[in-house]
Amino acid sequence: MKKIVLIGLLLAASLFGADKADKKDKVYRLKLAQSYEISMPVVGDVAKRVADLADQMSGGRLKISIDTPSKHKAAFAIYDLVSGGKYDMGYTAAYYYKDKNSANMLFTAVPFGMLKDEWRAWYDFGGGKQLAEKFYAKSGLKVFNVLNSGVQMGGWFKKEINTPEDLKGLKFRISGLGAEVMNRLGVAVATIPLNELQTALQMGTIDAAEWASPALDMDLGFYKVANYYYTGWQEPASEQQIVISLSAWERLPADLRAILDAAIAKVSEQAQNGAFYKNAMLWDEMKKKYQDVRVRSFSPEIMRALRQATDEILAEQSEKNSDFKEIWESQKAFLSKARAYSSAADFAYIEKTSAVEAEQNFTASVKEISVPQPAASADINASVASPKTETNQTK
Repeated sequence: MKKIVLIGLLLAASLFGADKADKKDKVYRLKLAQSYEISMPVVGDVAKRVADLADQMSGGRLKISIDTPSKHKAAFAIYDLVSGGKYDMGYTAAYYYKDKNSANMLFTAVPFGMLKDEWRAWYDFGGGKQLAEKFYAKSGLKVFNVLNSGVQMGGWFKKEINTPEDLKGLKFRISGLGAEVMNRLGVAVATIPLNELQTALQMGTIDAAEWASPALDMDLGFYKVANYYYTGWQEPASEQQIVISLSAWERLPADLRAILDAAIAKVSEQAQNGAFYKNAMLWDEMKKKYQDVRVRSFSPEIMRALRQATDEILAEQSEKNSDFKEIWESQKAFLSKARAYSSAADFAYIEKTSAVEAEQNFTASVKEISVPQPAASADINASVASPKTETNQTK
């Protein structure tokens, strides 16, 4: 009897060990659909970089294949593809899904809202992550932030915009809450696929287009058609997301979950820094290479109108949508504290050091001016005392 029990225990142990070995060696394959073509500047290859890093970190146990809009034909339906089970993962921006729930817009950007550092601090430490997990779980999704490209420019326009009246009837491609605000000011908001935007500008289908920042915009050639480039207000921190279905997430072993999380975090950091670097380089290059580009800022009158419309929409959406209200109230509460510090730190630093640099540059430029020096007194006296000859007389 004891032998039978012992044999049974040994058999169970061997089966358990084999099961553990199988799980350790098993390759997990996930399919990801994204909103962008791989070739798109800055945003296009982010998910691929995540997939490559996860593959490397897992020793080949986690494989993520990627389909772009040219394959799945649904650039702005990524949530549906994932929650519906056609794909395990998605890479997109939340504000494309405002028609499903207006609260989605709050997880990409809020006009006059938080800057990138403020946003990430709120998300990681101020309750934002918990609110996102609660919100997206209703759709069977788990969400990760993967690229925040910071402040977006206000768009490319064919003519100067000087007053709110200039906006009325303007055909403008813009997304998210910014589109809602512009619509309230009489703008005809257009939804046009990115690969058709330059043609739409050339053909007059639209009068202006907002996409992102120099790092993304310049390669797309908007400046060739609309050369007035306005500074931003609508997306002070523009976030991209990777989503994974909760069922796919729960199928992954704990170590592969940790690897995927770490790979997304690492690529997110690299992508953000890369976007800032490219913005800085292109901004400098723009002054030399793209001299027809005219950088402008909206007038105080326009900015006041944009702010008023923004406040109205945020209040209206909060009243209609409990998800929106909960998330916006959390963001607003943190922003009231964070902006005071940002003003005392980042903004004050830029303002004060820039003033000193301007003074120093002015002083240096004055010193560089060549001023003729008067002749020495001995030379003058010698000239006066010397007799007039043919060589020193004025001709």
